[in-house]
Amino acid sequence: GRLAEARADAKLAASLVKTGQKVASFCANCHGEGGNSARPEVPNLAGQNAAYLLEQSRQFAEGRRRDAFMEGLIKALSVDEKVGVALYYAAQPLATRPGARTELRATGQALYARTCFRCHAADGRGTEKIARIAGQQPTYLELTLKRYRAGSSGRADPLMAEQARLLSDAQIEALVAYVSGMP
Repeated sequence: GRLAEARADAKLAASLVKTGQKVASFCANCHGEGGNSARPEVPNLAGQNAAYLLEQSRQFAEGRRRDAFMEGLIKALSVDEKVGVALYYAAQPLATRPGARTELRATGQALYARTCFRCHAADGRGTEKIARIAGQQPTYLELTLKRYRAGSSGRADPLMAEQARLLSDAQIEALVAYVSGMP
């Protein structure tokens, strides 16, 4: 509800973004300045959909998405801090750092065009309910896909798990090469 209020009131949104920027200074320890992570296994938050970030926060707070540190941190934030940090990160530019496997991008693009675009959109920017994966950290993407494939992901998305189970290591590498280089 608070996100909808902020979207309808520019003054409230600006105030919440300022609050979110303060919170993000702590988040930068793992997620990097402006949400561009310097740690390969930690996701970028820059450019992510605000509603998606809030949903992930809720899942951490409820223990449906597991990470002890994140669970504790999210529970300590107020509603305005959660909405503010989500709005702040959504407005930050993503610094794309594509993976080194450029020879795999065409194969990855073909795989993406066959399946992934249905949920994550043709441009990889997702929706309010589906993650933006375009420009995401290569190592993070690979780890996430392999966790879904193995059934060990801390997330409950049966469609994603079903699709990941069909991927070989080579296909995951190709998808990562393509998706991480998407703007």
